[in-house]
Amino acid sequence: MRILSFSPALILPFLMAACTSDDLPEEKRVVAPVLTSEEALDEFTYARPQKARVTHVALDLDLDFEGKRVEGVATLDVDAAEDASEIVLDSDGLIIGGITDGNGNELDYTIGESDPDKGEPITVKLGELTGPGLQQIVVSYASGPDAEALQWLSPEQTAGGQYPFVFSQGQAILNRTWIPTQDSPGIRQTWEARITAPKPLNVVMSGISRGDPEDIGENNRAFEFVMENSVPPYLIAIAAGNIEFAELGPRSGVWAEPEVLEEAAAELTDTEAMIDAASEIYGDYRWGRYDMIVLPPSFPYGGMENPVMTFLTPTFIAGDRSNTGLIAHELAHSWSGNLVTYSSWRDGWLNEGVTSYFESRISEAVFGEERANQEYALSYASLVDAIEENGADNPNTAMRTPQGISPFDTVGEAIYDKGTVFLRTVETILGRERFDEFMRGWFDRHAFQPATSEMFLSELREYVIRGDEDLENQLMLNEWVYGTGLPKNAVAPDPQAFAEVDNAAQAYGADGTLPTAQVWNGWTGAEQQRFLQELPDQLSADQLAALNRRLSLSTTGNNEVLFLWLEAALRNQYEPAVSQAETFLGQVGRNKFVEPLFAALWETGSWGQPIARGIYDKTRSGYHSYTRGKVDAIVGASGQDS
Repeated sequence: MRILSFSPALILPFLMAACTSDDLPEEKRVVAPVLTSEEALDEFTYARPQKARVTHVALDLDLDFEGKRVEGVATLDVDAAEDASEIVLDSDGLIIGGITDGNGNELDYTIGESDPDKGEPITVKLGELTGPGLQQIVVSYASGPDAEALQWLSPEQTAGGQYPFVFSQGQAILNRTWIPTQDSPGIRQTWEARITAPKPLNVVMSGISRGDPEDIGENNRAFEFVMENSVPPYLIAIAAGNIEFAELGPRSGVWAEPEVLEEAAAELTDTEAMIDAASEIYGDYRWGRYDMIVLPPSFPYGGMENPVMTFLTPTFIAGDRSNTGLIAHELAHSWSGNLVTYSSWRDGWLNEGVTSYFESRISEAVFGEERANQEYALSYASLVDAIEENGADNPNTAMRTPQGISPFDTVGEAIYDKGTVFLRTVETILGRERFDEFMRGWFDRHAFQPATSEMFLSELREYVIRGDEDLENQLMLNEWVYGTGLPKNAVAPDPQAFAEVDNAAQAYGADGTLPTAQVWNGWTGAEQQRFLQELPDQLSADQLAALNRRLSLSTTGNNEVLFLWLEAALRNQYEPAVSQAETFLGQVGRNKFVEPLFAALWETGSWGQPIARGIYDKTRSGYHSYTRGKVDAIVGASGQDS
């Protein structure tokens, strides 16, 4: 492993040769605006971008698997106001070795007090210009030992069992644990990177690869990447491990461990059709390639929409492509979230709600209206359940998140599902053609720029409503975005979407009649999920055993279905499911599954709590920091060694 010195003078000549913005295409240096309205302000950053902002990040880093850290340098291009004398960066546990300007002159800096919600500020005195109009600072640093964005896996935690693995998860505000920059979605930045890793590992990033890897001595290789479009900094992502590539089409492919690659590629055969469908709906795909990587199962999310390299959980693999709505969702982010990004975490629906709506449109185009209607019905039901659980007057059910709520603690249904229902409602009132024209214009007008709810509603009024009071009243825009609960004009799902399944669920609830195995196996994954979601909360051991015998729930290859079965079983203290739950929780780190299963155990009291503690003692160290934090809050395990 090549260890970089923390002396800036030693690394400056290389940086000036390889990482300065002067060598980059002119369009790369186009600076996205920073919004200054009150709605646009991000309370989870220390940055003061109106005074001085980062516009480009150049990384030169080593991956130190033994030390579980990245180390090297970050060269930041800075756009500063004439009266600016300093720039403030975000950090969370970074170990700073020194900071210079672009000419090698040491700069004074201070590291402020750490806040548990957002880390600590690094305030750097600005130096002399590096070139005409170009201000740079060069930060020598290493990530801390517990950098929350990075998950370092031992060989035993991978499918192959022979090589280590690392991946990052930057959203929401975790990239400040491994990159010293202004970590806010409204401060878009271009970036490039040179990453050195031990052979034979491959490295991928959320940027375009520049050439073949370069041998560095006998044991290491260097990989180079570039992202010429400005992106919110949480979208800078990295993964490294024993991974190989399979081509899916002219624009797309998938990386995965060799043991998983064939299975993953087979599940992703609809990718090119999805790209075509999305482009037909809302305009050209503007990122060049759309590649994916299937990560080890400890990845805490279903997917992460990192540009040109979507990160995926292996739990979406069902063998029948029934869970590929996940791919449609992450692809849709290439427009909503990546192309146009919320300026503040409070506007999460502008990313996730718009994307979830767009996902359904892609599913409809590729898989048909019936599947899209079923997915919408699931989303609508999830929203209704969340409102009932939280209360219709609860501020957390507003699409625009209340001030002070951490982006990790939002009510997902208010951001994803309520946004979906809102846009489906607007589409229904306006008509699809008229609504699509507006949305295409929205993406075109704000491409590679930040946005706010205020802007979205203002443009709906400017380009669509045009002073029509009746239409304004029909749409109820402010009530949707800023209000709580479910507005009265919400478009309900087609009752026929799950008519057969709902009838079967009602029959089971009435007299215990189960669908036949033939009927069950003929249902789609969405239909099976719907049936399990409609089961009575209280079930006896005999009922659970009969369900499993008839429907083979414990042997399903669909993890969405398996999770619902395990949740129902644990909720009802069904002892035969404990062993399978322990195996599942030891293999899967996706928080969507892990947190509810521990909650189901914990809520049973004296039966499940010892089981939960016993399982968590074994599995906690294998979970991502995000998942650990969620389960710690349930079992009271905060402060355990990770």
